[in-house]
Amino acid sequence: MSASSRVDTSKVARWWRSVDRVTLSATGVLIALGYILMLAASPAVASRIGASRDMFILKQVIFLSIAGAIVLAVSSLSLTGVRRLALIGSVVALAATALTLVHGVEIKGARRWIALPLMSVQPSEFLKPCFAVATAWLLARRRTQRYFPGLLLAFGVFGVILMLLKSQPDIGMLSVITMVFMTQLFVDGLPLFFVAAGVAAMGGAFMMAYIVFPHVRSRVERFLHPNVGDHYQIDTALRAFGNGGLLGRGPGEGRVKDLLPDAHADFVFAVAGEEFGLLVCLGIVCVFLVIVLRTLLKLMREDDPFVIVGASGLVTGFGLQAFVNMGSTLHLIPTKGMTLPLISYGGSSAMSIALTIGMVLALTRKRVGSNAMQERYQPAGDALYRRRAA
Repeated sequence: MSASSRVDTSKVARWWRSVDRVTLSATGVLIALGYILMLAASPAVASRIGASRDMFILKQVIFLSIAGAIVLAVSSLSLTGVRRLALIGSVVALAATALTLVHGVEIKGARRWIALPLMSVQPSEFLKPCFAVATAWLLARRRTQRYFPGLLLAFGVFGVILMLLKSQPDIGMLSVITMVFMTQLFVDGLPLFFVAAGVAAMGGAFMMAYIVFPHVRSRVERFLHPNVGDHYQIDTALRAFGNGGLLGRGPGEGRVKDLLPDAHADFVFAVAGEEFGLLVCLGIVCVFLVIVLRTLLKLMREDDPFVIVGASGLVTGFGLQAFVNMGSTLHLIPTKGMTLPLISYGGSSAMSIALTIGMVLALTRKRVGSNAMQERYQPAGDALYRRRAA
């Protein structure tokens, strides 16, 4: 056998032939944009707090490098490997999220982070991808095991997450996870009556959050009544988009990063608008749309319920997070401190998004021939799903 043949049949070669290279390339573009916008936005923020101008840049280089490695490693997993990673990750993330209520770092009245020697970790970030895949497995397994209480277990885990996030509180994260869960139930075949009931329950929960949590009430009222309250951050962000125009003021020429405390995180999209202009912002939106729509199109040709429900939940959480960040910056929705995936500063966010995309790539890889049969039946031991005859 020639050397080229041995290389061609290697694990890396098989991964490269089977992985969705469009989504992988779009992810690489987001990571590159994260580097560029961190160079643009973070030095001014670091100087304002008395730190080294390169502090955020150096940290984000490390975070995004780790994120890239996570994408590649997780995308090479089998379906069984993704399932096991999600189940273990769900248990660890739930335990760590509960720990934040006791030993968490309190910032702006919320306990969402655990302080580590080199960084603070937000465990709930990792709940999004792990819970989505774990839910998909629970819902899928009940189809193959008659008395397996998959739906009941999924609701039970969701109830635990609800109580933990409400106690922190983190209503934004809870809203995203709820939307992911409802989407998965709908994709799994939940009757429309129960979908409508779930939407109504979400509306009731939102009204309760508006009544109970002052910060939620403040954000909604400031959104509905632009002339009331403090609108400094939103007004500054909107002026930045106006100043940028079509082509932007040029790299390093923006001023919004000197004015907003979270220009490198929650408002990094405003920095992109001012320095690089409308066309680049539309390009960023298109990159997110490519990942979401490409995944959904691939799922239309899929017939494995575990893959369909799992990837649907993952891509819903990914797309919703991007929409919330950009929508908040553009004042299309009430403000919510949520990062722009792989572009905003943040270690927990970058790694959780990398885990999300890695799982999406692993679930949507091409699986044909005997390798596909082995992966689906032998390692999992769950008698997953036989493909329909052509």
